[in-house]
Amino acid sequence: MGIISIQKIGITKLKADAVVNAANEQLAQGGGVCHYIFTDAGAAEMTAACSKYNGCKTGHAVITPGFNLSAKYVIHAVGPRWYGGNQNEPKLLYSAYKQSLIVAKDNDIHSIGFPLLSSGIFGYPKDKAWRKALQACQDFIDNNPDYDIDITFCVLDDETKDMGENVMEQLGCNMVSFCSGIKNDYLKDTIDLEEAMAKERFVATGKGMKVIRPDDNKDN
Repeated sequence: MGIISIQKIGITKLKADAVVNAANEQLAQGGGVCHYIFTDAGAAEMTAACSKYNGCKTGHAVITPGFNLSAKYVIHAVGPRWYGGNQNEPKLLYSAYKQSLIVAKDNDIHSIGFPLLSSGIFGYPKDKAWRKALQACQDFIDNNPDYDIDITFCVLDDETKDMGENVMEQLGCNMVSFCSGIKNDYLKDTIDLEEAMAKERFVATGKGMKVIRPDDNKDN
């Protein structure tokens, strides 16, 4: 089973089997997320590893070691630049996530961190980027029900995080959302409520948003 979550955290700080780099087609060190991943992993080592590939086409992904990162691997995914939505941008963005997750499964990766691909200097509108990202990840989970994977989106501000959570709820994703001591679980199967409530203020389970407050369950 797969789970999708959004956390307010720098992607290089995430503890996961792999993190995804918002790469360019040259697989060169760029700006934003790409800059920090190369820098924290070790720019010389990462550049050398990427140079073994003959670049990477938009909508595709390749894998390298994580080097100095806590993640064992970095998956380099190339999302599209935004040209108004009429040059296959949605299809290419979906493909970038899909190919990243296929690479992850092929390498027995069970936890992965994504940035919101293409939403930075590539100019993809964030609301549209969220919808395509979450559709791709949920489709992968639905199509691989026997493969356990925790998918975490790493964002740096509350506005982006809230936007993503709203889209997750609209799409009915397998969702675990963390923010300010609150945990919401939109899972298809039973979760460990006792453990969750011990750590969080409340737990909402299922798509019907049944709320269970810790203070109401002390005697249970």
